[in-house]
Amino acid sequence: GCRLRCKFSLLHYTFYKFSTVWNFLNEQDPRVDDGDENTERGNWTSKKEYILSMIGYAVGLGNIWRFPYLAYKNGGGAFLIPYFVMLVVVGIPLFFLESAFGQFCSQGPVNVWRAVPLIQGTGVAMVVVSLIVSIYYNVIIAYSLYYMFASMQCPLPWSGCSSCDGKHLSHCLYKYTCLLLCSNVALQRSGGLDETGPVVWHLALCLLLTSILVTAALIRGIKSSGKVVYFTATFPYVVIVILLIRGVTLEGAKDGIDFYIGSQSNLTKLTEVQVWKDAATQIFYSLSIGWGGLMALASYNNFHNNVFKDSFVVTLTNAGTSVLAGFAIFSILGHMAHIYKTPVSKVVKEGFGLAFIAYPDALSKLPISPLWSILFFFMLLTVGLDSQFAGIEVITTCLLDAFPTVFKSKHALLTVTLCSILYLLGLPCVTRAGIYWVTLIDQFVASWVLLFLVLLEIIAISYIYGGNRFIKDIEMMIGMKTSTFWLWWRACWFFISPCIIVFLLISSLVYFEPPNYGGIPYPDWGMTLGWCMIAFVLMWIPVVAGTKIYASYILQRLKSLCSPSEEWHPYLDVHRGERYSEERCHRRNNSKNKAEVNLNVISSSWL
Repeated sequence: GCRLRCKFSLLHYTFYKFSTVWNFLNEQDPRVDDGDENTERGNWTSKKEYILSMIGYAVGLGNIWRFPYLAYKNGGGAFLIPYFVMLVVVGIPLFFLESAFGQFCSQGPVNVWRAVPLIQGTGVAMVVVSLIVSIYYNVIIAYSLYYMFASMQCPLPWSGCSSCDGKHLSHCLYKYTCLLLCSNVALQRSGGLDETGPVVWHLALCLLLTSILVTAALIRGIKSSGKVVYFTATFPYVVIVILLIRGVTLEGAKDGIDFYIGSQSNLTKLTEVQVWKDAATQIFYSLSIGWGGLMALASYNNFHNNVFKDSFVVTLTNAGTSVLAGFAIFSILGHMAHIYKTPVSKVVKEGFGLAFIAYPDALSKLPISPLWSILFFFMLLTVGLDSQFAGIEVITTCLLDAFPTVFKSKHALLTVTLCSILYLLGLPCVTRAGIYWVTLIDQFVASWVLLFLVLLEIIAISYIYGGNRFIKDIEMMIGMKTSTFWLWWRACWFFISPCIIVFLLISSLVYFEPPNYGGIPYPDWGMTLGWCMIAFVLMWIPVVAGTKIYASYILQRLKSLCSPSEEWHPYLDVHRGERYSEERCHRRNNSKNKAEVNLNVISSSWL
């Protein structure tokens, strides 16, 4: 009897705890505090949380594994000239535009297009892009997590093969040591997209842990993520500074820095169009313009927040981070080249190869190498998490704005459900063919599609909604400014920025190259799937526009054709009576006109 009572008590306690968690997920509304200006949606607890969240969103993996390579490739220090020019004429103006747009109406990237309902499909497309990118971005964070755990052993698994010598560095170092680790141990990479193979369970477990971390950080929306970014947005700078200090004290560091931004600078590169294109592209993607995240995060600001100053703080911090990270990366790569007595160019990789092949191997040559490796991959983890927070916040914000009565008190449940779905969708990316899926999604979805969306966005705001009207909206938030103040922003929004985006879009399409990974091309069905993903993103623009036109025009005409005309009444006046009198018919026609006006208003909102 005692044992039975104990079992019953344990069962009762378990049921009680489960019901408590379920009620928490279903009943509380964690987004709103008593002191919030917007009592329906909630606001950032403090200005610092917003700034740190925006910096965390803007500063991503591209600042660490793409910018240093681009600088080296495009003339070293000379590349900073086109980079900062593009920051001024494209980066800051578009960052300011998107942030102000979201803050003005306190809505996410879908409902914000109540300003121009015909273009609302652009907002839906941004949400779809964020959804698809969040799938594979979660996987990249899982890679960082796996490598961080793998770094907790001495010697490091990729510390090199004992038979390496300086003469055969390129073959031994990359073909044998690092690629062997990445492909056969970490990724268990198959021979192509056709060979899916089973799920790599250690990556699946890392992906699960990543999803749990993201869920925990977003469980209360910006109220919880705003606290997490105090660490995740600042810790990467601590690591970068530590790696930089350690790197510049190593032999050969000067050679690495020279290749990055020093005496190897080539000013003649400035005459090449490709250099300016790379600078504009890096600015565009580094600041996360066109993803919808800037609007979503800014929508939780107080109405009179000075979004103009915030834009400068975030964009300049982002650019400075890229430059600083380059010094840290190349100082240690220079030391690696010195050890193997080979040019720095032999050890430089781009993107995934730099973050998960070249740089880890360089760190393995340092004393106390596990410490440096753990710090580096933990930095990649925090940088990736910050960007992932904002990407998922885009989706939840739009759902909450679209269906406030359904999700208002269920934010936690919505977050758990969404992160669970993203985890399941990410499982194909942690199979043996997973890296091919990651590359396919990255090169098709996170590419020129975003350029097209931003082009529509800036045309809609500047030319359809009206640039001057938008300026007056901004002045409502930050105060009146002189016409001279707005001269530069008008020039960028009306002409300079759209022209540069058109150039980037055309060149991206003209010089489009089919994606591959490790020199292995994709099968025809894989390429078809890539174009289908693009179609799935862009289809919402004509679909939503067509729906709006149908709702505002066709339904009105149909209602009119199904209603009696003014001439419908007994032919002779003497037979009309009160029911069909001229006064009664006049009132009916007025009611009909009011109904049509109401239908117009309804069709202007998000369907």
